[in-house]
Amino acid sequence: MNNTVTAENQLLKKSREEILKMQKEANARALAKRRLQKGILVALNVVMALFILLPLLYAVSIAFMPSGELFTTELNILPENPTLENFSQALVKVPLARFVLNSFLVAGLITFGQIISCSLAAFSFSFLNFKGKEFIFMLVMATMMIPGEATIISNYLTVSRLGWLDTYQVLIIPYLTSAMGIFLFRQFYMSFPISLFESAKIDGCSNLRFIFTILLPLTKSAIGAMAVYTFINAWNMYMWPLLVTGSNEMRTVQIGISMLDSVDSQSITLMIAGVVLIIVPSISIFILGQKQLIRGMFSGAVKG
Repeated sequence: MNNTVTAENQLLKKSREEILKMQKEANARALAKRRLQKGILVALNVVMALFILLPLLYAVSIAFMPSGELFTTELNILPENPTLENFSQALVKVPLARFVLNSFLVAGLITFGQIISCSLAAFSFSFLNFKGKEFIFMLVMATMMIPGEATIISNYLTVSRLGWLDTYQVLIIPYLTSAMGIFLFRQFYMSFPISLFESAKIDGCSNLRFIFTILLPLTKSAIGAMAVYTFINAWNMYMWPLLVTGSNEMRTVQIGISMLDSVDSQSITLMIAGVVLIIVPSISIFILGQKQLIRGMFSGAVKG
């Protein structure tokens, strides 16, 4: 009897060991499969990233390449004799530092102005009740469907009569607000309960104090998204600065960089070097603020 029980126990123990071994083997195969799938996805992402970034990487390569290496019968992807001469010449031939300063000043003030004006307008559309609120908001949103080229002539005639041509205000004031910013802030404010505003009013909080001490601190993600989006757009403006500025003191970097272009072949490497210099700030801001941009774009769409 005891021998039978012992044999059964040994058989059960052996069965459990076999089951555990099979489970470990299955888990190992599943883990290997997941790692293989992840490795394939990472490899595909790297290949796609290199394919998408190839023009940018080639531009960086040209920026460090002497002009004699660019115009040859051979396909030179990487510079054989890297040099910084193109960057130094680009900074000497045109006042590139002045253009960068102008762009930083214009883009920074536009970004700050849009954050303030759009947050104020969005507060009115979200928390205040007044006659025609929905209709006015619809008109604001309708302006997003009007291309900027359709109003650029009338805007030019207006600022010309005001005597603003070739000044900082002509580059900044027309862009101190945007329908996109108002919509973004309004959607974010709509996720807040109206009781928050009512409680603040009962405690004697004014509208402006409510905005700057309660709303704005709670909307850091929306502010970050708005700041990144607005700064990059303002930095990349071309048509309007080209139309309203005419001196080197007022030109922005997107306009000034074209001054590096000339009839000789050497200007191509100089211009590419200048382009690489001016895209560094916008790419850096996008990389640093991409999480805020994504979080701000989606945070107002989900309540709770």
